[in-house]
Amino acid sequence: MAEGSKTEKATPKKRRDERKKGHVAVSKDVVMICSLLGTFVMLKMLFPLIYRTMRDYMIKYLSLAPMTETLTDYTTSAYTDTVTAIIKGALPILLVSLLLAVIGTGLQTRFIFTKKNLLPQFNRLNPLKGIKNIISLKSLVELIKNIIKIIILTIILYQIIMGELKGVARTIDMDFKESTVFVLNSVMNMIFKVSIVFLAIAGFDYFYQWWDYERQIKMSKQELKEEYKQTEGNPEIKGRIRNLQRERAKSRMMQAVPAADVIIRNPTHYAVALRYNLEKDNAPMLVAKGQDELALRIVAVGEEHGVYVLENKPLARGIYASTQVGAEIPPEYYGMVAEILVYVYRMNNKIIE
Repeated sequence: MAEGSKTEKATPKKRRDERKKGHVAVSKDVVMICSLLGTFVMLKMLFPLIYRTMRDYMIKYLSLAPMTETLTDYTTSAYTDTVTAIIKGALPILLVSLLLAVIGTGLQTRFIFTKKNLLPQFNRLNPLKGIKNIISLKSLVELIKNIIKIIILTIILYQIIMGELKGVARTIDMDFKESTVFVLNSVMNMIFKVSIVFLAIAGFDYFYQWWDYERQIKMSKQELKEEYKQTEGNPEIKGRIRNLQRERAKSRMMQAVPAADVIIRNPTHYAVALRYNLEKDNAPMLVAKGQDELALRIVAVGEEHGVYVLENKPLARGIYASTQVGAEIPPEYYGMVAEILVYVYRMNNKIIE
């Protein structure tokens, strides 16, 4: 397998980055079917209003025509009435179609908005890339979908026309409203049948777009490594940082050794330094601990500053294993440590209340 082959699923960061670029899975067929159904449903609902508006408009100006010598007599009025008729008849349908297109797109993209798609992308002018897009799998799928749509639409139109030939012939004897209603019902019947089939195509297209999107944003193993370095940091650098942190922690710990009351050792492998401040501490505190070389350093620093050093193998190992630096020792060691501290205080002439 080639090192650069993209076989790994996209990470959450990769998905967020692609989303910021406006690259998301969107099916245009879903948007189209939403707008198509909404437009014709709204057309059927608003047909009485559209019919009355157009009827009143035509009656008004057809009746005025014989009584007016020049068009200038009612140019302003005609312009206003024409715009009003168009707004009342077409604007609601256009707004619904636009709104449904926005909703259909927004539901698929979770209403993402990015300015990057508005910027000119000159790489699209590359003829080699254009040829590659023409012969791609996506173009082939789009071609097959369009051919299926044309075939289905042709079959449905043929069936409807052949089935409604007699009805269409009878519209000659109908008035304008009845013939318009008949034609509108026929169109709605066609749209309903076409929409059922197109819904299935739109569903297929949505899942195809989702699959194609997942395929496009796949990552190679090298990309995963690079992303990990960016998000989590370079492992070598993180290792150095951890080493520095450990060294600083050891340095701070060694600085606390001179303030300890007693150092308990075992005898060279483990060492723990304890402090007990009668006014501040509720229990003896572990201020330093170490193993092997660090244990010897703790003992050496303690002896240098006059800290009492005691050998007690079980106690040293127990406190080392159970207590973190800066924490109180466990209650099970209170008795043994208390005896040691009393001895140390008496030896150092400290007063115990």
